[in-house]
Amino acid sequence: QVQLVESGGGLVQTGGSLRLSCTASGRTFSIRATGWFRRAPGKEREFVAAIRWTTGITDYADSVKGRFSVSRDNAKNTVTVYLQMNSLNPEDTAVYYCAADDDYGSGLRPAGTYEYWGQGTQVTVSS
Repeated sequence: QVQLVESGGGLVQTGGSLRLSCTASGRTFSIRATGWFRRAPGKEREFVAAIRWTTGITDYADSVKGRFSVSRDNAKNTVTVYLQMNSLNPEDTAVYYCAADDDYGSGLRPAGTYEYWGQGTQVTVSS
């Protein structure tokens, strides 16, 4: 099992930045990829960004490409995945979720690829 805990959400003005963190624990050695998803009020959950751990390959939704950056820190006894979000706008307001894949699921974008999910962190961008 893998446990994921997100942090770093909050309220920010348009044009501002936030960095979300996702701390993984448990069988972290089994993680093959981590993704970030978001769910805005009244909308479906959508893919935001992901990183494949074995290759470092990243993928981004078109709506965040050039503004968001995903990375990971594999320090001893701690595994953290980050989502750096710049040039935020009100359309980025959502609950952001971290997810982990441990079996080379097909593709980084489908939510079904990921077996483990965090509880989410709220990001609110004011105009």
